[in-house]
Amino acid sequence: MSDQISKGLEFEKKADKKLSGWGLFGSKYEDAGDLFEKAANCYKLAKSWDQAGAVYVKLAQCYLKSESKHEAANAYADAGHAYKKTNTKECVACLEQALNLFMEIGRLSMSARYAKEIAESYEQEQNLEQAIAYYDKAADLFQGEEVTTSANQCKQKIAQFSAQLEQYQKAIEIYEGIARQSLNNNLLKYGVRGHLLNAGICQLCKGDVIAITNALDRYQELDPTFSATREYRLLADLAAALDEEDVEKFTDAVKEFDSMTKLDEWKTTLLLRVKLLIKAKEDEEDDLT
Repeated sequence: MSDQISKGLEFEKKADKKLSGWGLFGSKYEDAGDLFEKAANCYKLAKSWDQAGAVYVKLAQCYLKSESKHEAANAYADAGHAYKKTNTKECVACLEQALNLFMEIGRLSMSARYAKEIAESYEQEQNLEQAIAYYDKAADLFQGEEVTTSANQCKQKIAQFSAQLEQYQKAIEIYEGIARQSLNNNLLKYGVRGHLLNAGICQLCKGDVIAITNALDRYQELDPTFSATREYRLLADLAAALDEEDVEKFTDAVKEFDSMTKLDEWKTTLLLRVKLLIKAKEDEEDDLT
């Protein structure tokens, strides 16, 4: 491994020397770029990711001097992928450069891909606000390129994180929008009841019984088959428990559904919030009597 680092350093030193010398018609940037690429490959073989990332940035700058924006964007993306293993901040900075360059040259599908990748990095760091911002950017770009499935995946992430941040109305609008859109697509329509369930759970988190009742009526109009599903029955039972301020009824409905269809962590977390809401109301009633 140290042998590869030595080779990498040698290539990098030669490249830096090329840049400081004379060259005709930008050839020095091309020559230096070739050497930087060789250096980066050596560093990658040695698993020296920070060095690889830094050299890819130098390579990107050579491409920019040569007016080769597409190659520069790819080099910044390579830098981001090297830094991904060690330094999230540098990773995001490089992927942002790739994203912006691809935007400049009209490669919007590539821009969308890197916006999504940045969002995923922020998601890993649990920086939900920034993850939402970049998933939003990715969704817009995918939608513009008519890549509906990828756009919807990004929107679902936005809804998921918005609900975690207690921005329930935003999450509801996204889930309902995806459900409406999916009804007209044979491949996506089977996911409609899942989207409506998620929207309904967010409605419950708001603690407004009238709003959830109106929502259930709206969902039946949207998809007449929904009222025959276990998802609808769960939401109706939970709405009744919320209305009656009955924690036991709420718990039983959740347990019954979970015994047949395992609830994921996101749903469990939100349903626990609703349960605590009911319990607080129940305790309030007890204090008054």
